[in-house]
Amino acid sequence: MTTTAPIPTALPPRAERIRYGALIVLMLMGFLLVTAEFLPNGVLTEMADELGVTPGQAGQTVTVTALVGLIVAPTVGLMFPRLDRRSLLVWMALAAAVSNLIVAISPNLIIILLARFLLGAAISAFWAMSITVAARLTGPERLGRGVMFTSAGVSLATVAGVPLGVMLSELVDWRMVFAIAGVLMVLLAVALRLSLPSVPAAQASSLRLLVDTLRRPGIGLGMIGHILVVLGHFSAYTYVRLALERIPDVDASTIVVLLALFGLGGLAGNITIGLVIDRSFAFFAVFAPLVIAAAVISMILLSGTVVGVAIVVLVWGFFFSSWLIVANTWVGHRMPDRLEAGGSLVVVGFQAAIMIAAGVGGLLVDTLSVELVYVIGAVSLIAGAAFFGASNRVRA
Repeated sequence: MTTTAPIPTALPPRAERIRYGALIVLMLMGFLLVTAEFLPNGVLTEMADELGVTPGQAGQTVTVTALVGLIVAPTVGLMFPRLDRRSLLVWMALAAAVSNLIVAISPNLIIILLARFLLGAAISAFWAMSITVAARLTGPERLGRGVMFTSAGVSLATVAGVPLGVMLSELVDWRMVFAIAGVLMVLLAVALRLSLPSVPAAQASSLRLLVDTLRRPGIGLGMIGHILVVLGHFSAYTYVRLALERIPDVDASTIVVLLALFGLGGLAGNITIGLVIDRSFAFFAVFAPLVIAAAVISMILLSGTVVGVAIVVLVWGFFFSSWLIVANTWVGHRMPDRLEAGGSLVVVGFQAAIMIAAGVGGLLVDTLSVELVYVIGAVSLIAGAAFFGASNRVRA
């Protein structure tokens, strides 16, 4: 199953036609990986009780995947510089399957945390390689269409994946939920091997290449903007439950509906923006963060009305859930000869911003207020839009 290929220095070949079947398989991979990443959220109480740990300790099963992703994203291409990317994705799907199956039979939290390292590696490898594979399936000129499918899997997981895990946990033991996820990942590995064409490794053979990519005109500015956008979003979204609880007389079922609206908005945004992103990525790199910033501030200003907040979360989800489409399409058009390097940098920025947002945001929420966190998040989003605007003015 493992094949090797020389590292190309030219652009990925133009696809004669878009391979929609393969793109759907990639979408399913994104869906299953993100669903597995956040499965502990839905079974946290049951997992903590059986393992004899606190819910906070059990929650570290999610934290560890982000930490591993921060390490793996910039190095996976360096560790496998010549491995065909189809084979790499197949192996990563199998690694995620092994992770879920180990969790299903693990007797303690330590083994579960170690198993989740495999899942974190698989998630980051998928995101780092998804641009290269999408370009192979669609051609560079229609890269945004391909990225739309990979990002749609994530949005679909936010709408249905985690709630599906919660529903399954009501029917079967939490360990069986992870076992089912493991079996599905094995089937996905088979589908990847059968549906994807050979995807030669792109040029990402050294850390020097990653640094050199950042030094290209406008690229460093854009990456700073990307980090600020993700930081601003997650500073607010990590504590969205606290913001929603400010609504007078709100109950748990209403909060669930509002969070579902965020996911539905994201799914709609993926499809809508994905269809036009190849012609308008520079515009959305500035416009989307500004709209998200307005939504974040509106969450505080409109907290007295459920209808107002519902509209806000729908708009918020519409624009942020498509952010990976914007960022990855920007990479594809600004550095088409460095797709893996650019994809790795996007994932590193994403993971670093999530960790900073959760840590600093938690400190501010505990010591000051959720309102201040939302204001800081909006300022970060506006700054991110400004950096992307400056990047767009630099000639590639």
